[in-house]
Amino acid sequence: MSKGNVTILGINGHIGHHAAQAFVDAGFTVKGFGRSNRLPITGVSFVQGDAGSLNDLKEAVAGADIVVNALNLPYDKWDRGRAEAQLATVIAAMGDSGKTLMFPGNIYNYAASDRRIAPPTPQRPQTPRGAIRVRQEEMLAAASKAGKLQTIIIRAGDFYAAHNTGDWFDQAIMMDAKKGKIYRMADADIGHAWAYLPDLGRAFAKLAEQRDALGAFESFHFAGHYVTHGALMAAITKASPAPLKVAALPWLVLYAMGLTNGVMREVVKMRYLWNNPMELVDPRLDAMLGPDFGTPFDVAVAEVVKPFLTQRAAA
Repeated sequence: MSKGNVTILGINGHIGHHAAQAFVDAGFTVKGFGRSNRLPITGVSFVQGDAGSLNDLKEAVAGADIVVNALNLPYDKWDRGRAEAQLATVIAAMGDSGKTLMFPGNIYNYAASDRRIAPPTPQRPQTPRGAIRVRQEEMLAAASKAGKLQTIIIRAGDFYAAHNTGDWFDQAIMMDAKKGKIYRMADADIGHAWAYLPDLGRAFAKLAEQRDALGAFESFHFAGHYVTHGALMAAITKASPAPLKVAALPWLVLYAMGLTNGVMREVVKMRYLWNNPMELVDPRLDAMLGPDFGTPFDVAVAEVVKPFLTQRAAA
């Protein structure tokens, strides 16, 4: 018997794809929504549509008990109210249904000086992008307070998973792995929060199973893997059958690229996240997920870098 009906908005995105798989594995009935079904998952039905269309979104969420909002605009298209408008359309599509809306949060809401960040930590964004995320969460809180829906936010660090494209492993850390070189994002002794997507997807499914015991508006922090940049380099090197040279990421090159590339211009504005040890903590979520929930860090990293190292061996 199904545990409930789930619609994943943005099924082709990083978190959307992995959440869909986790919900299927957990025994939910899952439907995906997107422009195309380019990453089909066994056991997931699909409805094609435009995330900017209220009617398309209404059709997508019809019959769902749980909606995962994994929609995400291109990095340089968040401004001028566009990110808030996209979320407003999702909220409108859900109406006064009382459905559960699950929303992937991030660390942008907090100041660079914050070190151990728990759900009660005051949100003090220091970038326009962080202010956007705060406004989005305020929109969700208002909708929940009005009784329109239940909101469950799961905040996590930087995503990583095997075969991802467009993430930090693909675009930076492993971009020269074929040449025997990997890049460290910042000083070796600085910690960074990572979220292994198969684990994060399972966290979404686990909380969905417990949604009836939760309040109208809930915010959780997924600890994931909090490790130093040096520890990440060591894990990648350990997984490699051949020696790898470690170098500092050439941020000046990225700054130069940002002069003509809008996405890169926005990316480099967030460099402070790599230079400051910002750890997500949440004992309540840890207890709900249970002991030994996550994949060991070395195991996760080895799985993620395997395709890059295989390409090097074949070169």
